[in-house]
Amino acid sequence: MSDKKVAKYFQNKQYKPEFHTYQVGKRTMHYVSIGADTLPTVLLIHGSPGAWDAFIDYLGDSSMVEKMRLIAVDRPGFGKSNFGKAERDLAKQAALIKPILETNKSGKSMILVGHSYGGPVIARLAMDYPDLVRGLIFLAPSIAPELEKTKWFQYPAEWLLINWLLPRGLLVSNREIRHLKEDLEKIIPYWGNINKPVIYIHGEKDSLVPIANADFAHKMLVNAKVEMIRIPNTDHFIPWTHEKLVKDAIFKAVKEF
Repeated sequence: MSDKKVAKYFQNKQYKPEFHTYQVGKRTMHYVSIGADTLPTVLLIHGSPGAWDAFIDYLGDSSMVEKMRLIAVDRPGFGKSNFGKAERDLAKQAALIKPILETNKSGKSMILVGHSYGGPVIARLAMDYPDLVRGLIFLAPSIAPELEKTKWFQYPAEWLLINWLLPRGLLVSNREIRHLKEDLEKIIPYWGNINKPVIYIHGEKDSLVPIANADFAHKMLVNAKVEMIRIPNTDHFIPWTHEKLVKDAIFKAVKEF
């Protein structure tokens, strides 16, 4: 979404967003926040491809902003976080996002929400920086390595001609997804380290990220209190098709976690 469209969206809203950039080495990271920084803080992490504005209707909801500070980040390679420059390593993605967790002034650690590829990112954040994380909300996450299958078109997408033809956002997505299975295998030993409360939401008819990921979560999150929500006849795009359900989960996490 262009800056002009974002400005128009918030033109008549009671609360206005703030836009932030910071440097980690040679990387520029960008995120958007709204709400008082002393309120409980929720970090929203998009999938692949995507950008912070995947959650714009959440940041634009005054009933949420009155109760919490909302942050939406452009993951590395997307939006204004060095667009086009992929970061394939989950640990490095988590390290790049960590400074956002450190902006929290609420007195309570952050609640993390991750959709699709954002799911393994919030898992890695919780594994690596547990003191900065209060709870997790997984939205149709790609977390089970055995369910990550390389599609026939992903390798040809790296060829020079096709590389040139592909939109840069899709090229970044292709590059990070191709390496996801390997990264998910690396973190298998650390799932037991997550002892934060979890809300897990997945559509039973998800054609992009199989519902079997929910079974993997149930098996691996042995030290977390997990609320599992499976939505019948629902595909992958639950942040938008089931917005109220997701918002209710966030409200619950802020109140109870």
